[in-house]
Amino acid sequence: MNASTSLPSPRNLGEAVQRARSEPAYGAFLLLRIGFTVLPIAFGLDKFTNVLTTWENYLAPWIIDFAPFTTQQTMWIVGAIEIAAGLAVAVKPRYAAFVVAAWLAGIVLNLLTYPGFYDVALRDFGLLLAALTLGRLAFVYDPAWHRRTAPAGKLSAA
Repeated sequence: MNASTSLPSPRNLGEAVQRARSEPAYGAFLLLRIGFTVLPIAFGLDKFTNVLTTWENYLAPWIIDFAPFTTQQTMWIVGAIEIAAGLAVAVKPRYAAFVVAAWLAGIVLNLLTYPGFYDVALRDFGLLLAALTLGRLAFVYDPAWHRRTAPAGKLSAA
């Protein structure tokens, strides 16, 4: 695998593990990428089942008042967004890590405006920092998407 890489395929998994052992920054990138893929998907799915916790309890009253949906419907939307964010990190962490960081900033804001959840807000702020770290590491290990442009001679005036 080279410096710009996608998720390792099963046949390249051994190579990725060896690279992670020998190159600490790549190991950190891989761990953060896996974590920010799996965890948002797991938490997003749980918004539909409430197996881990009753997620509605974490939603600040002002958001409930603002949302045009029921509290449960709002949490289903949150869950769908989290699943999409996890999938996006799997596909393109270079960009998706910053989306996740922005999402976590929104969660922190929600929790800071609702007394009793300051400890969870602090934890999520730590996750926000980790998402920003993934984004920075992705500049090294995940290639940028480049726009395809028409050659200058082929452009026509409208």
